Amino acid sequence: MNADERRFEVLRAIVADFVSSKEPVGSKALVDRHNLGVSSATVRNDMAALEEEGFIVQPHTSAGRVPTDKGYRLFVDRLHEVKPLTGPERRAIRNFLDGALDLDDVMRRSVRLLAQLTQQVAVVQYPTLTRSTVRHVEVVTITPARLMLVLITNTGRVDQRMVDLGDVITDDDVARLRTVLNSAMAEKRLADASAAVAELPDQAPPELRDVLIRVCGVLIESLVEHPEERMVLGGTPNLTRNVADFPNSLRQVLEALEEQVVVLKLLAAARDSSTVRVSIGAENEALEMQTTSVISTGYGSDGMVLGGLGVVGPTRMDYPGTMAAVRAVAAYVGEILDGR
Repeated sequence: MNADERRFEVLRAIVADFVSSKEPVGSKALVDRHNLGVSSATVRNDMAALEEEGFIVQPHTSAGRVPTDKGYRLFVDRLHEVKPLTGPERRAIRNFLDGALDLDDVMRRSVRLLAQLTQQVAVVQYPTLTRSTVRHVEVVTITPARLMLVLITNTGRVDQRMVDLGDVITDDDVARLRTVLNSAMAEKRLADASAAVAELPDQAPPELRDVLIRVCGVLIESLVEHPEERMVLGGTPNLTRNVADFPNSLRQVLEALEEQVVVLKLLAAARDSSTVRVSIGAENEALEMQTTSVISTGYGSDGMVLGGLGVVGPTRMDYPGTMAAVRAVAAYVGEILDGR
C-alpha cells in the first residue's frame, strides 16, 4: 500500500467513525478501532497530510479531526460499489410499495419509506407530465348535459374534470365522443395529444362540434403541468434530531425545503439519469442548502426517466447506505409505474 492509498484508508476510517459517533476522531481511536496496519505516529503523520490537503479539519484546539466537504467528496468518488441492500430489506421495500392503490399512494409510500430507510428528509417528484403518454380517456355521463372526463396516463396519473355542455347529449353521442378522443390521444405524449385535441373541433361532424369545443378546452387544461402537485416531501423531523450538524443554519434549511422550486432544482440534474448523484455542501447551488448533502437519482421505465427522487441530510451521513436506499427505491418505483 503506497502513501496515498494509506492516507485514503485513514480518511475512510475518519469518515466512518465521525458518521457513527458525531465526535471528532483522534489518531489513538483510529488505531484502536481500525486495523490500519501502521503505528500511531504514522497515522498522525497521515492525518496531518490530509489536513494540509483540506480533506479533514480540526474543529477545536484539543479535538480530533472531522471530514470536510472535500474529504467527503473523495470518499464518495472512491466508493467502488454501493453496498447492496439485504434480501429482507429488498422484500420489505417491494411489499410496502406493491400495496399502493394509485399514483398518489405510490408517491406517499415512496417518500415515507425512503425517509425511514435513510433517517433523512426524502423527496419524490411526481412523474413529469411532458414525458408521459395518454393511456386512455374515459367519458362518463353525470347528467344528460354534464360529463366527467377522466384522463389516465401511462404513469398511472388520473385527472378528472367536469364539463357542462349547455345542451343534452345522447348515449350514442357520448360513445362517439369517447372513440374520437381516444383515437386522437391514445399513446401520444401529452404535448402531442394537446395539439391533436386542439384540432378536433374543426374535424368533427356538425352535431358534435359544439360539444367538442367545450370538451377539448377542458382537456387541454388537463394536459398542462400542475406545479403545485409536482413533489412530495417527508421525514423533515429527521433533520431536527441532528441540530449540531447545522450550526446556525437549520432554520434556513427547513425554509428552503418548503420552497418547492429549490428542492426541484436539486432533483433536476438527477432527472435525466438513472445513476445516483451526490451533491455535497458547497456543491449545492442554493446558499441555504450548503450545509447539506443531496443524494438523488431518476426513476422511470423502458429507458425513460419520468421524475427524480432523493434525500437531503447533513454532510455527516452514511453515504453508501443512503445511496443504496435511493437506488433501490427508485428501481421499485419505476417497476411499479411500468406495471400500471
